[in-house]
Amino acid sequence: MSTVELKQFIESTAISQRETDRIVKETDRQLKELGKQIGGLGNKFGAFAEGLAFSSIERILRTEFGMEAVTPRFSVVKGGESQEYDVLAYRNGETSQGMMVEVKSSLDLATIEQMKRKMDSLFHWMPEHREKEFQGMVAYVEGSAAARQAVLAHGWHLVQVGEDLFEMKTPPDFVPKIYRAPQP
Repeated sequence: MSTVELKQFIESTAISQRETDRIVKETDRQLKELGKQIGGLGNKFGAFAEGLAFSSIERILRTEFGMEAVTPRFSVVKGGESQEYDVLAYRNGETSQGMMVEVKSSLDLATIEQMKRKMDSLFHWMPEHREKEFQGMVAYVEGSAAARQAVLAHGWHLVQVGEDLFEMKTPPDFVPKIYRAPQP
């Protein structure tokens, strides 16, 4: 190979390398954009499931549990941190009770951990409800048998999409876990 041919080969290789670098950067940018779009779609589907479920959940909370106040997307901000509840419901009176509802399009074991953290920290975020006994409820579109059993094992009510959109799936002999504020 002559010196001229070698120079041409090196220049050609450098041009190819720059083009390859450009293609790799563009592909990386497109993958990141696609990831954002997929994440946004997941968030929109979750919000869609929450909106779709709310009227059924509100009906269940009012008729089955006598809840007076039912609030979707309840948010609390304290000290720069925040906590959001898909649905928060309560009633005052002779028996002051509350219900925290988590709505999921897909019920999985990560949902169980998220729900547990929310239930365990409930009175930290809302000390004004310390006199109430709270129960948990998970509403879902689809989920595994293991995840459904885990919900019940934690003492939370189970609601699934059904003929009336969402229907109670808690067994008649089910005993819910009651959350009480710690005594000082």
